[in-house]
Amino acid sequence: MIGDEGVFKYKQCLIVRTDLNLSCGKMCAQAAHASIGAYEKASLLDKKSWMREGQKKVTLRVQCEQMLYQLKATAEIQGLPVSLIIDAGHTEIPPGTVTALGIGPAKTEQIDKVTGALPLL
Repeated sequence: MIGDEGVFKYKQCLIVRTDLNLSCGKMCAQAAHASIGAYEKASLLDKKSWMREGQKKVTLRVQCEQMLYQLKATAEIQGLPVSLIIDAGHTEIPPGTVTALGIGPAKTEQIDKVTGALPLL
């Protein structure tokens, strides 16, 4: 159930690196890890509100590891829940590779201040 104006008031953003040339399945798995990790750090109120609305998720892309770290720092300064994913290296990439970042769930306008300029995956 979305907000009164037909607009989602809460969302979660999942940001993945495209410079790693991950397979579609691997990229989806990394985004899923980011989603769960960030969700676990969100406030109970934000979790419940986001769940009630239908769990809007937006998947975005960046070109490098440094951009993920910059987004993480900006989101943390804003008080948003974040989860930076570092791969274990069992399949396609070396251990310790930073692959994705989850932000939220939180209010849409707060997340947009951090991710609003990023392109969709």
